[in-house]
Amino acid sequence: MSLPLPVVGRVRALGTAPTRPVPGLIVAAWAALFLNVLGWSDSTTLLPIRHLEGQIIAQAALPTALLLALLANRRLLVRPQLFVLLLLTMAVLSVASSLHSVYVIGSTYRAARFVGFASVLWLLTPWFGRRDLMLLRTHLAVMRGVLAVVIVGLVLSPGQAFSFEGRLSGTLWPIPPTQVAHYSAMLLGITVVLWLCHVIPGRTVLWTMAVAGPLLILTHTRTALLSCVVGIVLGAGSLFLGQARVRRATAVALSVGVMVGTVFAEGLTRWLMRGQSAQQAGQLTGRTKVWSQIAALHRDPLHEIFGNGLSNMSFNGLPIDSSWMSTYVDEGWAGITLQVLVLALLAGLALMHQRGPRRAVALFIVTYCAVASITETGLGAPSPYLLDLTVAATLLTTPLPLRTRPLGRRTP
Repeated sequence: MSLPLPVVGRVRALGTAPTRPVPGLIVAAWAALFLNVLGWSDSTTLLPIRHLEGQIIAQAALPTALLLALLANRRLLVRPQLFVLLLLTMAVLSVASSLHSVYVIGSTYRAARFVGFASVLWLLTPWFGRRDLMLLRTHLAVMRGVLAVVIVGLVLSPGQAFSFEGRLSGTLWPIPPTQVAHYSAMLLGITVVLWLCHVIPGRTVLWTMAVAGPLLILTHTRTALLSCVVGIVLGAGSLFLGQARVRRATAVALSVGVMVGTVFAEGLTRWLMRGQSAQQAGQLTGRTKVWSQIAALHRDPLHEIFGNGLSNMSFNGLPIDSSWMSTYVDEGWAGITLQVLVLALLAGLALMHQRGPRRAVALFIVTYCAVASITETGLGAPSPYLLDLTVAATLLTTPLPLRTRPLGRRTP
């Protein structure tokens, strides 16, 4: 079972075989994983979906993804993959800590969900490192689909789409503004990097910038914008010496940036402040207050090392909004160590990888997730960020020889 997936346009300059059809089961399994971690806000929706119903749909997507992955990988073949092994270790750690949590039922359920999430990724490892960038193309396709849902909701009910403090959110499915910004920035950044590598044509970049760019601006999310810019700089920097297009684009971007910053300085400042005072902006919209309470928290050595068990990433009823702080609360210093190892592993593999599109896109993804993790949660539990990092891991995995590739047919 296969279907064509022209996601990033016509693939060029990879020095490999032409793009092959993507197995439909893999696309469906990845989409189900994405639905499982899709955010949910408490805003009203155009469709009559209540909070409980939305949770049931999202949680049911995980066993669906597991079933689809088993159907695609019937022989249960897996590749040795240190990245997925670290995620599975983190999941097992969360199970052990959740069994001793005050909220044992909820924490253990979240930990079991983490184990299932990592198990699906294990079953997909035979498709890691494919020459046709299959999982990257699938990831981009799913993000485009999510943003299409957001755009439809914006067209049908503009007022409701901006009901979340004037920031764009989903109205068909209540996607919070931060996640809309995350998908927009990730799609925009990967597309720009692929264009700089001569992998996709210019019209694809123009369409992406015309759609994802305004969506990112309308969400008023500073973290996503900063992460996207830093990620593009590092991803493009890995190509600076080998690609004349990167050098030209850098010169143009610097010139345009200086001009826009000079002419629209007042408007840019207003957008960045989001109506907040200097004190509120300095406190990162109150985040530092919660972080200070967590830092002052006294726990016994066991909970200090292994955490209190997976939670809903809040502290005293307030959102933590930091992957590092939430991991410290839920999984302790052991979880933080594993989180550092995940980012260090992918960054190290990217730096040692040969120059090209795979390295550049992986550097963008790892940089984006590392910067966003300061004020966003997701690196210590199933989330879109872990799916992003999984895509980076697939790009940095050595392709299998065609004659030994499991579960795949040879390319002439």
